[in-house]
Amino acid sequence: MEKDRKLDHINLSLQSQTPGSSADQRFWYEPILSAHPSTQNLEVGFLKKTMKAPLWISSMTGGTQMARTINHNLSMACKEFGLGMGLGSCRKILEDNTHFEDFNLRPIMGDDLPLFANLGIAQVEYLLKDQKFHLADQLIDKLNADGLIVHINPMQEWMQPEGDLVTEDPLTTIKKVLDHVKYPIIVKEVGQGFGPESLRQLLKLPLAAIDFGAYGGTNFSLVELFRRDEPEKQKYEPMVRIGHTADDMLNIINNLVSSGATIECKQLIISGGIQTYLDGYYLIAKSQLPAIYAQASAFLKHSQGEYEPLRKFVAGQIEGYKMAHAFLKVRK
Repeated sequence: MEKDRKLDHINLSLQSQTPGSSADQRFWYEPILSAHPSTQNLEVGFLKKTMKAPLWISSMTGGTQMARTINHNLSMACKEFGLGMGLGSCRKILEDNTHFEDFNLRPIMGDDLPLFANLGIAQVEYLLKDQKFHLADQLIDKLNADGLIVHINPMQEWMQPEGDLVTEDPLTTIKKVLDHVKYPIIVKEVGQGFGPESLRQLLKLPLAAIDFGAYGGTNFSLVELFRRDEPEKQKYEPMVRIGHTADDMLNIINNLVSSGATIECKQLIISGGIQTYLDGYYLIAKSQLPAIYAQASAFLKHSQGEYEPLRKFVAGQIEGYKMAHAFLKVRK
C-alpha cells in the first residue's frame, strides 16, 4: 500500500545515507538514456556458437559424488540460461570411465552451447612425450566437447604434495598441441594469472581463447599449500601471494593491442576475482578484444545441493548485468 511505502521511506531514510567516498568510481551512472531492461538481448558469439549472456562457468571439479551433483546443476543452469562451461580436470576419465558421468554434461546442456574438456599442462606434456595424445582426442569425442582447455599450473603442481613435475616450458608444449589438433584450444591459469611476456606469447598463438584465471579469486596454488605441513607452508607462502589481477592483465592486453603487437588469439575469458556482474560488465566493456567473463567459486557455493538456489543466483546475475548494461557507462 502507498501509505505503508511512505512509512517505510521515513523509517529507512536515515539508514540509506551514501557517503560520497563509497561511490563505485568505475562507472558513470546515466539514468535518462535507457528504459528498464525487459527483453534486452545479451547474446554473444563464442567460437562459432551463441551464448545468451556473456557469462562462462569456469572449470571446477569432477571425480566425486558431490562433484557429480555440482556439475549436473551447473549444466542445467547452462541449458536454462544459455551459458558456456569449462569442465574441471578430466584426467580421471582419460583411461578409466568410472567417473565418466560426472563429466558427461552434453546430454543435459544440448548441442548448441559451448562445452570444453580440461587437462593440466603436466598431463598434456606426458601424453605428448609418451605418444598417447590420442587419449585426449578420444576424450573430446566421448564428451562431445567443442575443444580442450589446457590449464597452466606449474606453481600448483609444485605446491601439491603428489604433484607432477613440468619438465618442458608450457609454451613449447602448447605449440606442440596446436600443431597436433584440429579442435579449439583454450589456455587458462589457475589463480595467479599471466604476466606481460606470457600474455604476449599466448596472444601470438592461434588459440581459441585465453582464460585469465587471475589473482584475486580462488588460487589453486594456495589450495595445495594448505595441504602441506606447517614448515612447507611457511617456506612457500610468499610464492602464492604473487600474481596478476584481471584488471592488470586486461590493461596489459589492451596495451599490446594498441601497440600493434601480433594478435592471433582474439577471444578472452576474463576470470579471477570476479565477484559480481558489475566486475564482469566493467572488464568486458574495457576490453579491446572480444571478451566474456567467468566465475567459479560463486557458482560452486550455490550448486552443491538442490538446483533452485543456483537458478536464482544465475538469474540474479543476468538481471544485474542487464541493469548495468542499460544504465552504466564505464569511465575510460
